[in-house]
Amino acid sequence: MAVWNVSHSDGKMRFGSYTRKATTPSGCNEPFKNAYWCPKRKWFSKEPCPFSNRFECMSFARLCGGM
Repeated sequence: MAVWNVSHSDGKMRFGSYTRKATTPSGCNEPFKNAYWCPKRKWFSKEPCPFSNRFECMSFARLCGGM
């Protein structure tokens, strides 16, 4: 059971009980309190991801053998 859940659906981001309009269509690099959400890792990062979308991220992972 998750203590705190982040989800992306219907153009909205849900951070626990807080809901707002998503800034990106894929949910990547969604800002929240000086951090950026990564749906692949399901964790926050202090800096935004260098990839412009999730497809680029997945292509890079396939070419390099993982991240």
